[in-house]
Amino acid sequence: MKEVKIEINIRSYSYDELDEKDRQLIDAAKEATLRSYAPYSRFAVGAAVLLENGKIITGTNQENAAYPSGTCAERTTLFYANSEYPDQAVVTLAIAAKSPDGFLERPIPPCGSCRQVLLETEQRYKHPMRILLYSKNEIYLLQGTKNLLPLSFGSEFLK
Repeated sequence: MKEVKIEINIRSYSYDELDEKDRQLIDAAKEATLRSYAPYSRFAVGAAVLLENGKIITGTNQENAAYPSGTCAERTTLFYANSEYPDQAVVTLAIAAKSPDGFLERPIPPCGSCRQVLLETEQRYKHPMRILLYSKNEIYLLQGTKNLLPLSFGSEFLK
């Protein structure tokens, strides 16, 4: 038997330590939570992406009484960005979430389905994206989806 150790790299920042572009993206994700449709969970998630062309696209989670029919903010945002700007890679993705009590105390990570879509987006554009996970106490910065999904299944397995 051999043990394999897998590590991921995460940097933690305060809002004030971020540069202006990252603060703008975090603010867009936070603002997007106001447009979330979450009548069942009351858990509002907003996402914002910065594209290579400088455009910022936002999206929110959209719930449905038939829970599997809803979609997460990350997928809403990425699918919209990929549809409207099919030739523009995602540079950075920011995610913010809040409950009825306000923004969360800890950074919110994407679910497994969203992680897979992030990976596919990176592979589509051959461009790793930066990922900002917001909370009111700290912001995590990850360089690329492999830090969210270290044992990932991607297109390289289908060749």
